[in-house]
Amino acid sequence: MVYILASATGRALYIGVTTNLPRRLEEHRLGRVIHTAKYKIDRLIFVEPHETAPDAIAREKQLKNWNRGKKVALINRSNPDWRDLSGEIDG
Repeated sequence: MVYILASATGRALYIGVTTNLPRRLEEHRLGRVIHTAKYKIDRLIFVEPHETAPDAIAREKQLKNWNRGKKVALINRSNPDWRDLSGEIDG
């Protein structure tokens, strides 16, 4: 699945791909991912499941190439309040 994290202010975004979102979120929150630790990016604001890993990786690459406005529009469509979705994922 593809996921997007945001900093508390929403200024910094991180797009990633994983097969185990609860584990990956823990890695982010424990500071094991340098970029997200440096910019305090720890709120899960977007999740997009994919059938296969190659599909997810292709989508991640596509999203990373988008400008910020397009990324924000994508997030706003599914999570207009930018709520932290981490409490809603299944472990």
